[in-house]
Amino acid sequence: MSLPLRARPAVRPDLALLEGYHSPQVDVAIRLNTNEAPVPPPPAFADALAAELSRIQWHRYPDRAATALREAVAAAHGVEPEQVFAANGSNEVLQTVCLAYGGHGRKAALFSPTYLMHGQIAAVAGTEVVVGARAADLTLDLAEVERVVVEHDPAVTFVCSPNNPTGTIEDPATIAAVADLAPGVVVVDEAYGQFADRSALELVGDDRPLVVTRTFSKTWSMAAARLGYLIGPTWLVAELEKVVLPYHLDAAKQVAGRVALRFGAEMEERVAALVAERRRLVDRLGALPVQQWRSDANFVLFRPLDRPGRQVWQGLLDRSVLVRDCSSWPGLDGCLRVTVGTVAEDDAFLDALTEVLQP
Repeated sequence: MSLPLRARPAVRPDLALLEGYHSPQVDVAIRLNTNEAPVPPPPAFADALAAELSRIQWHRYPDRAATALREAVAAAHGVEPEQVFAANGSNEVLQTVCLAYGGHGRKAALFSPTYLMHGQIAAVAGTEVVVGARAADLTLDLAEVERVVVEHDPAVTFVCSPNNPTGTIEDPATIAAVADLAPGVVVVDEAYGQFADRSALELVGDDRPLVVTRTFSKTWSMAAARLGYLIGPTWLVAELEKVVLPYHLDAAKQVAGRVALRFGAEMEERVAALVAERRRLVDRLGALPVQQWRSDANFVLFRPLDRPGRQVWQGLLDRSVLVRDCSSWPGLDGCLRVTVGTVAEDDAFLDALTEVLQP
């Protein structure tokens, strides 16, 4: 006897119209759309990691507190291990903050255009998202920040610096002003912080509800590992540990993070090389009919002046070059974002863009 068909269970009403985060993955020769590092970690990293992995007791659960990893991250930043929280990519770090401080009846504030996952993560955590506008130069407008926080009393306020996808960086004094204005936790997302010449890390302390998030994906060439962390007040980190799942950070990932931190000098050399290549890319773009914004990250936002951004994106794709189409994002009409790649990758992009933009 067949059972009657049942209606599909409904998702939460506030998620019914929510779309997932998507970045097109197509088969191309030049992939410059996801802000990944253009080269893998040093060979010595792979060798050291393999040696460490061979000693993992795979039948045992990992260290639930990720003690050794947190100690290594803390030493790298000159803070205490109790100020470090690590998770599966900086996105899970952000999610944990929203689970602890957001939720039903609470709000999260962000200032658009900015990283799309801030709003996505907050909404999935049941937090109402309120959106303020950035200034004409795409930096934070403190008057707008004050309006949003006074009107909405957010429990979490997101600041992305350098901002994704604009590449703009905020002055620490501006971020300190946001922390003074915002009533709840201020999350400074520094996924691209190592490419900039200033950071909000100096603002972190037990006297201020502000955290700085970082990732191993970009400067450490470890996007495949999905490892991120935050530096924050000790009392806030303790609250995050209450809501994270048990053993959320596997042993292999903890080892990979510790091993990577042994190669700080190599990382700094790669960052310096990428910053130099970014300058070259910006200079070459300056000779083309595009508008571009100053970037302190490993990508550049630009807008073709003579034709629609989507058309240019398709023209590049037809030439096997993939960049990020931001033309439909609020405040970014016609804009595209290109990751800083190797010299050869960037030259291929520039040649293709020059061809597409020809009259």
